[in-house]
Amino acid sequence: QVQLVESGGGLVQAGGSLRLSCAASGRTFSNYAMGWFRQAPGKERAFVAAISWTGSTYYADSMKGRFTISRDNAKNTVALQMNSLKPEDTAVYYCAAMARRLIPTGFTRAYDYDYWGQGTQVTVSS
Repeated sequence: QVQLVESGGGLVQAGGSLRLSCAASGRTFSNYAMGWFRQAPGKERAFVAAISWTGSTYYADSMKGRFTISRDNAKNTVALQMNSLKPEDTAVYYCAAMARRLIPTGFTRAYDYDYWGQGTQVTVSS
């Protein structure tokens, strides 16, 4: 079992920045790929970014160049640095963990993840 707790959400003006953090506990953190997803009202949960157990990173196209995902295996944390925020980035952001697989099937699909946090609200005002 892995417990995930997100923090760092809040209200920010368009063009501003926020840094989300996710603290994990319960199992060997380095054996998990970590992802960030978001869900806006009335929309499906969408992939934002992911970092594999080897440190490879993946981003949704609309986040490339604005968002950066990183992990600290010593502290069991994963962070999402969000810059140049837009009103359309407003959503609840979720941290997720995927147990290491012998043959990875990708890191962008929500249903591939095994554990989820409760989410943190990000609101970007225009």
